[in-house]
Amino acid sequence: MPATAPVVLAGPSPSPFVDVAAEGDELAELASAVEARPIASVALALLLRGSERRSIGDGLVAESAVYSTLQAGPEFARWRDRRPPRERGPGDEPVVLLERDADELIVTLNRPTVHNAFSAAMRDGLLEALAVAEADPSVRVVLRGAGPSFCGGGDLEEMGSRPDPATAHLVRLRRSVGRILASMANRVEAVLHGACLGAGIELPAFVNRVIALRDSSIGLPEIDLGLIPGAGGTVSVTRRIGRHRTALLALSGQPIDAETALSWGLVDELAQ
Repeated sequence: MPATAPVVLAGPSPSPFVDVAAEGDELAELASAVEARPIASVALALLLRGSERRSIGDGLVAESAVYSTLQAGPEFARWRDRRPPRERGPGDEPVVLLERDADELIVTLNRPTVHNAFSAAMRDGLLEALAVAEADPSVRVVLRGAGPSFCGGGDLEEMGSRPDPATAHLVRLRRSVGRILASMANRVEAVLHGACLGAGIELPAFVNRVIALRDSSIGLPEIDLGLIPGAGGTVSVTRRIGRHRTALLALSGQPIDAETALSWGLVDELAQ
């Protein structure tokens, strides 16, 4: 079957000819998930098939293009109809906190009441923080999250709020946190805890050292919205664990624990 075949191919073990490895009950659950969101599932499978041949930059462009296409599709529209976007009022605290200690810059995601939902304001705050480290190669960055979770994923209230998917595509490419993290990966350490979903694992996976507390719950839930990972996960996560496990994590929508993430290579170290 050609690599461009618009289907999700499953088999009992990873091979160049399948998209995801599963059998038995796990395969049945995956089949149900794909049946529920066939467009997003097939789009993910097609995108991942070419992931190993793409550079980080090319991968981000391809992911964003597919993501924008799905934003204009019927599966995301059904999800959005059930949950219309709402504006949150600006909080009193900055959404990204900076603390400088000699050559170490501690960057903390600071929306604890919403599990550090990744918003446009948080993205912009992160880009500003990382620009400090970009300008000074001696600076090392520690990325953390305030409150019960590192980052519970994208802010659902903002999803689909851009005027059109084409504009959203260009904004994602121009304001890509993943691209900046990848460019300084050897100087960034991410410390995960609690919910690490969507952007909460896609962005840390770009850096060279990821530490997970044992309460970390790591997943890619975007397929359920009729989308694919959109913060760079089809690039960063795939480079760490391969396309078959990335497909399993995304298509199932089920999170994994810190021990499993360590055994897969999605994180590098466990901590209490």
